[in-house]
Amino acid sequence: MLETGSAENTTADTLQANAELTKDDEDNSRPDATFRYTVQNISQLREQVLSPPCYVRCLPWKILVLIRNTTTPDRQQQKALGIFLQCNGDCDSPGWSCYGLGELKLLSHKPDGEHLCRKLHHMYHCKEDDWGFAHFISWKNLIDPDNGFVKDDSIVIEAHVVAEAPHGVSWDSKKHTGYIGLKNQGATCYMNSLLQTLFFTNVLRKAVYKIPTVGDDSSRSVAFALQRVFYDLQFSDKTVATKKLTKSFGWETLDSFMQHDVQEFLRVLLDKLENKMKGTVVEGTVPKLFEGKMTSFIKCKNVNCTSTRVETFYDIQLSVKGKNNIYESFKDYISTELLEGENKYDAGEHGLQEAEKGVRFDVFPPILHLHLMRFQYDPQSDTSVKFNDRFEFYEEVNLDQYLQETPKIPAHYTLHAVLVHSGDNHGGHYVVFINPKGDGKWCKFDDDVVSRCSKQEAIEYNFGGKEDAPYLARRATSAYMLIYIQTSQLKYVLQDVTQNDIPNDLCERITEEMRYEMAAEK
Repeated sequence: MLETGSAENTTADTLQANAELTKDDEDNSRPDATFRYTVQNISQLREQVLSPPCYVRCLPWKILVLIRNTTTPDRQQQKALGIFLQCNGDCDSPGWSCYGLGELKLLSHKPDGEHLCRKLHHMYHCKEDDWGFAHFISWKNLIDPDNGFVKDDSIVIEAHVVAEAPHGVSWDSKKHTGYIGLKNQGATCYMNSLLQTLFFTNVLRKAVYKIPTVGDDSSRSVAFALQRVFYDLQFSDKTVATKKLTKSFGWETLDSFMQHDVQEFLRVLLDKLENKMKGTVVEGTVPKLFEGKMTSFIKCKNVNCTSTRVETFYDIQLSVKGKNNIYESFKDYISTELLEGENKYDAGEHGLQEAEKGVRFDVFPPILHLHLMRFQYDPQSDTSVKFNDRFEFYEEVNLDQYLQETPKIPAHYTLHAVLVHSGDNHGGHYVVFINPKGDGKWCKFDDDVVSRCSKQEAIEYNFGGKEDAPYLARRATSAYMLIYIQTSQLKYVLQDVTQNDIPNDLCERITEEMRYEMAAEK
């Protein structure tokens, strides 16, 4: 059995070695790289050797090679070659971490030879800055000519590294992505993720800037506090604080966020903005962007009697349990319920009647907020339980089939944001993946750290269904909210927001507030 772990407490060797990159090494912030390390004079290896660094996510990654004496099951001493992947090994400061996965490969020089590969994944930090295999290969198998691993007393090791952006070290989100993150101030759960999605709903951001807030206190006015957060996210180079916003909201404790889910928080926030916009030039912005219409109905089966009611909605809750994908959930949402037996419908003059009960969508809004029902009450345990079942969603969806009438403009939507939770119902970790320009180029927003990521990381990796997966830094990771923008409205919703879109008096008040804060710090 392979031993995986850290290679600490070994000293450096001065053996000659060289390394070569098999990919362009100019971009140190890249998410992955493949590099090789040639260990010469392998027969003379006594202690450990390190390859020159290859930079991934702005951290130095090295291949570490050493000799280990291990004990076999029959208590015989066996010489083996250990190979590890080291991350940020020269850093003495505590508090940093970086999740990485990859593959270590001992290359065979024989044309028909097989390379020896081992995969690994680890959360690297100051106390465990290397991870790998103490017994990568026995010395006997290493020097066996039939395997072809040694040539001219040298071996070649190839490493492939994929890493997430690090925390607690010098990672310049603005430089690498053009965007900045929000401080993790504790006790705010999903708030940072949601605020980033609202910020990147550009047409909403532009309207928020135009809300009159003269004379408002940013620690009491939600509108002014949000204006400040948006302004800082747009123009600051440093991570943005949200304490005044949570104070203005009245949700300053963890209990506040644990007792309300993201759907409630979003509804309260949009309601406060909608009320503040009344009587201003931006009145009606919130319903224009987020409000859809549906008709709930009860239709008797045996008599001509139908009851209907038109309702508005700002979001849709979709069932995850027992559903494979977003289309199955929409189909379930509009499925009818039969009222029969003791549950017959009281049809007035027609008496109790068998009837069908259901809803039909009339209009979907330009911005569609979909809440996936990952958390539900379990009566047996009397607690909220998370369903991490696999549930597929897509970069583009067409919802025409769920509308009562075929719309003039197709209900074709493009995925704009994926809000993700890791862990169980007791806290966990929240991040959001956003497609800022709607062009399929995704970024991951993990509180203060923002990094570019692949479409696969943003979508497929968040389907759920796996408690642990090597490509996931945290267990039970899955999407709990999706934000779609109607494809025909993408340019409108994601329009540019410039300094000219911000009223001068707001800029002056924010600048004055920043001066006061700097003076207070001094």
